[in-house]
Amino acid sequence: MKHYITPSNPMHAQFKALAGYQARHFAYAFEGGVATLTLNRPERKNPLTFDSYAELRDLFRALSSATDVKAVVLTGAGGNFCSGGDVHEIIGPLTKMSMPELLEFTRMTGDVVKAMRQCPQPIIAAIDGICAGAGAMLALAADLRLGTAQAKTAFLFTRVGLAGADMGACALLPRLIGQGRASELLLTGRAMSAAEGLQWGFFNALHEPEALAGAAHQLAHELASGPTFAHGMTKTMLHQEWAMTLDQALEAEAQAQAICMQTQDFSRAYAAFAARQKPIFQGD
Repeated sequence: MKHYITPSNPMHAQFKALAGYQARHFAYAFEGGVATLTLNRPERKNPLTFDSYAELRDLFRALSSATDVKAVVLTGAGGNFCSGGDVHEIIGPLTKMSMPELLEFTRMTGDVVKAMRQCPQPIIAAIDGICAGAGAMLALAADLRLGTAQAKTAFLFTRVGLAGADMGACALLPRLIGQGRASELLLTGRAMSAAEGLQWGFFNALHEPEALAGAAHQLAHELASGPTFAHGMTKTMLHQEWAMTLDQALEAEAQAQAICMQTQDFSRAYAAFAARQKPIFQGD
């Protein structure tokens, strides 16, 4: 869950702000509690490389101890989200690797998804144009997805002779759009249209291309100004309850809610309600 560490807390030195973070393999910006990660190789439709996979993994891991980032927007430059792994910089070299080396690579790509799901901040994927392969998995691993009518999402692993089971696709996609629809997309590798994605629940909303970034950042700032500790708890529960029975989930949520009831944000919300004012949350 999202932490709150005051400057006087003896653990404060273990946490740090990421406002000054300098990305090497994608663009990074920070404003008003919202971090924006932009895949920025538009001439190739923003493919991933070994280095960008690793940096995304490390950055999302670092967000777990970031004291300033409260929401994340993940997007792509030049009218496309991400075309997946770079054909020449990743696919070619993979054909020459040994089995242990290949396993290290597939575990690393899975670690990106783990890091995205385990970081406490809500992640909003803003998707325009091509969203394919590993790019589709980055979108799927986000908490919310906004798209455009031009978005085309394809889990095209079978198109290159691989299983549709990649980076958690067989776990995440059926939970989002249903087993039958996920089976079709993962077996055929065909592109899901934006209209299908909206109807099936993959997209939370569609926007005009020129309005997509604004809508994503508006939503991110709304979340960043909310009860961020409680948002982190919600994300944790959504993830952990996959493996719980109903009785276990009810007990886990009882404990989670009792913890949130001890926060100052809960008291602020009541005081604001009583005063007929809008609460100002601080994440503690």
